[in-house]
Amino acid sequence: MKRLFITALAVTTLGSSIAAFSVQAADDVRSRMIRFGYGLNEDSNQGRAAKLLAEEIAKASDGKLKMRTFASASLGSDDQMQNALMGGAQEMMVGSTATLVGIAEEMAVWDTPFLFESEKQADHVLDGPIGQKVMDALQEKGLVGLVYWENGFRNLTNNVRPVEKMEDFNGIKLRVMPNPVFIDTFKQMGANAVPLPFSELFTALETKAVDGQENPYNTILSSKFYEVQKYLSVTNHVYSPWIVTASKRWWDGLSATEQGIIMDAAKKSRDSEREDTRAEAREALAQIEKHGMAINKVSPEEVQRMREQAKPAIQTVIDTVGEPLFNEVQAEIAKAPK
Repeated sequence: MKRLFITALAVTTLGSSIAAFSVQAADDVRSRMIRFGYGLNEDSNQGRAAKLLAEEIAKASDGKLKMRTFASASLGSDDQMQNALMGGAQEMMVGSTATLVGIAEEMAVWDTPFLFESEKQADHVLDGPIGQKVMDALQEKGLVGLVYWENGFRNLTNNVRPVEKMEDFNGIKLRVMPNPVFIDTFKQMGANAVPLPFSELFTALETKAVDGQENPYNTILSSKFYEVQKYLSVTNHVYSPWIVTASKRWWDGLSATEQGIIMDAAKKSRDSEREDTRAEAREALAQIEKHGMAINKVSPEEVQRMREQAKPAIQTVIDTVGEPLFNEVQAEIAKAPK
């Protein structure tokens, strides 16, 4: 009887402790509005992932944490939103890692030409300790990196010829992002690299101010570049991640419970967004072919030649981020599945 009484008392005590913990956790979540900005439209992979993120946060917080998403750069460009986060005027966003290089030089490591050979390699490095280390460099600048989403591997389109070997770049006027590493990479290949804002790209292709451009399949399709381009060459020359960031000033004011809810939701959104983006990329490639573009895949041997030719641009990245960090990334890539 005494043993039964002790067992019952223990169960009652445990139940009380769990209840008390649950009440404490609930008390740690306050009603908050989170403004989350992104550049693409609501129907994009970014938009679908943002919607999922908002739903997961609301569900885990019993509706106390409400995320309002702002599509189509309605809160400003990536640069403008990053400044708003640093100043505490906006809570969260997702954008390109390339636009963060001016804030944290470590981010330039993801601009390295031919850094990853596969999505599995990218996932392994970005989700591991090195990816976290690069994100952590943002904190002293007023930003908190949560997770990496996927933009995708960038590939080449043009109107001059299929790019099957490195020499085929010669003389092609190629629009590139206004980024020194991208400009240098394609100059090394022999192209005439022309930096232009993305907003001007379609018109530049249509008027033949430039011959070609480079972007992931999803962007090539959604931007209807097939209307003004003949050839698509699968080069996979750069893997572009997006990064979900939060204002450090705002983040530091959250409870540990609130931070945990948002981080868990961010990881779910990351996994869903990557799966969605990769499925969309496969479909986009099929649609691009249906629209009449000639598609060729550059051989591994030619990709290696291009990688060798891009060494001066890669050295620029090394000079920016430091050799120790670059070597750490390379060592982690060596451990990753292909």
